Amino acid sequence: MHFYKGYEYSERYMTELIILAFALSMDAFAVSMGLGAKQERKTSNLATLAAIYFGLFQGGMPIIGYLGGRGLLGWVESAAPWLAFMLLIGIGLKMIYESFAEGVEEEISIITHRVMLTLAIATSVDAMAAGFSLTLLQVNPWVACAIIGVTTALFSIAGVHIGRRSGTWLESKAELLGGVVLILVAVKILID
Repeated sequence: MHFYKGYEYSERYMTELIILAFALSMDAFAVSMGLGAKQERKTSNLATLAAIYFGLFQGGMPIIGYLGGRGLLGWVESAAPWLAFMLLIGIGLKMIYESFAEGVEEEISIITHRVMLTLAIATSVDAMAAGFSLTLLQVNPWVACAIIGVTTALFSIAGVHIGRRSGTWLESKAELLGGVVLILVAVKILID
């Protein structure tokens, strides 16, 4: 089935995109849980802030990676799957490593817009690097980034509420899962 500007929206590509969106949102999900665990009141306000900041940045940063990847694609077209593989493996390993470290939100005493902006940038840098892999999927990058942003926003809302109710015990497991999924996506890209 063909859609906007020749992009193919087959089940295969959409499944890969949704899995990528899920994996990339795990960083924001984990941070949101940590923030929710610290919040004593107004959980809905924090959930809304987390959804806006994390959703916008996680959805916007991959387009930068995609555009950079498109610029490089002509030069390194034969190596593009290997580059995407290495980037996603690196991001996945970083997320796995961070799942065993203390969360950055542990040191935050007051949640302000500046703090949320800093956290949004910190959690979305990986998404910018992962945006390169969008050059290998036959999907509209704007639609892909919208799906990544909405997925992250929904996971951020859920993370704040889960963190508020259960504390941070699930936080590292979410990052670990996201890292493992990114590694699996990297292997799949290389195999295809």
